[in-house]
Amino acid sequence: MKVVIMAGGKGTRISSVASDIPKPMIKIEGIPVLEREIGCLKEQGFDDIIITVSHLGNIIMDYFGDGSGNSPVTRQPFGVHIEYYFENELLGNAGALFKIKDKLTEDFLLLNADAMFDVDFNRFVEYHKQHGGLVTLFTHPNSHPYDSGLIVADKNGEVEKWLAKEDERPRYYRNRVNAGLHVINPKILEICKIDAETVGKIGNDGKPVRVDLDRQLLKPLAGTGKMFCYDSPEYIKDMGTPDRYYSVCADYREGCVTGKNLKNKQKAIFLDRDGTINKYIGFLRNIDEFELLDGVAEAIRKINESGFLAIVVTNQPVIARGEVSFDELEEIHNKMETLLGKEGAYLDAIYYCPHHPHKGYEGERPELKIDCDCRKPKPGMLLKAANDFNIDLSQSWMVGDGENDIKAGINAGCKTVLIGNSGKYFNQTMTADSLLESTKICL
Repeated sequence: MKVVIMAGGKGTRISSVASDIPKPMIKIEGIPVLEREIGCLKEQGFDDIIITVSHLGNIIMDYFGDGSGNSPVTRQPFGVHIEYYFENELLGNAGALFKIKDKLTEDFLLLNADAMFDVDFNRFVEYHKQHGGLVTLFTHPNSHPYDSGLIVADKNGEVEKWLAKEDERPRYYRNRVNAGLHVINPKILEICKIDAETVGKIGNDGKPVRVDLDRQLLKPLAGTGKMFCYDSPEYIKDMGTPDRYYSVCADYREGCVTGKNLKNKQKAIFLDRDGTINKYIGFLRNIDEFELLDGVAEAIRKINESGFLAIVVTNQPVIARGEVSFDELEEIHNKMETLLGKEGAYLDAIYYCPHHPHKGYEGERPELKIDCDCRKPKPGMLLKAANDFNIDLSQSWMVGDGENDIKAGINAGCKTVLIGNSGKYFNQTMTADSLLESTKICL
């Protein structure tokens, strides 16, 4: 599979770090970020690369050549084949695709050259093939969803809405952001409403016609059944500003970048919801009654920064009892993610059990009145998460405020923390007064 890396930006926001080299050549611990990207791709068998360049592009071309030589820094072979397309006039972040479309005869990876990442690309591509769309977006939660574009998708990952920064968004939303990695079928260059012959030519405004990837190519596919999202907690960070650049450098030194690749075993802190994240009021049916506990956002931020995954596992028998619909529960969870996101925290995943074994309630849903494998104290939700994210349960924690939480953690092979319920003992590993205190214990 070909890989197209877009490396033509001017990098004006990060010019204080380095103004005499293109942004992709800025070094992370002594090695250009673009070289780290290429190394990650090569290790996974993606060695056929096209790089689009412009501003100071000759520096990139001189450094990497055609990919057959050795790195000037490490002296190790690049081990890839590289071609270039040089934009004499900036064509937007997708204009070059129309200039090289004859080389794009099948699905290809499209990446930005100014992001630090270490992801399992084969897993990503396999997901794309299974879903059969024209485009698959690599999506993840981030610490600032309130000023990011958002992706809204259904349960199968089919993208329903693409909300750009300037678009009006709902009051509550899922923290799902396009990370800038894509698998794309070149057919979209034919079906989009863009005249390829005009790209790069002088338009009515006296400037070359440019193409915006997100707004002109991808956003129109939302709701067509042709675009899917692939959710992953793996490491991807744009280093377009000085603050983000220094943050990436720190993450790399601490091992966070490689460690989050799903080829490697992950560690997680599993979190109960009611009484652990939000105030306990019994069966939560009304979204207006959902309120974060004090210190919860700070606690989850600490989990995010630690390299552990933050995963909610919650029993929600109100679904089986007919008191809350699936859509209403999703909206409650959207409120949880929105409130956390406003404070710079995020959840990597949410698992819930909609079942309830006891029958006889008015309005209940009979198909959900079963003795399932996912309702805590059974470990089904934790086991499902472990399979989805390659989690080492023996190095993970279950944190909750009740006996069923502790038993579910023990049954899954996790260490456990009971919060609140002072004086009660359910064979938990530790006891804490709050989620924030328990986080300090786990980390």
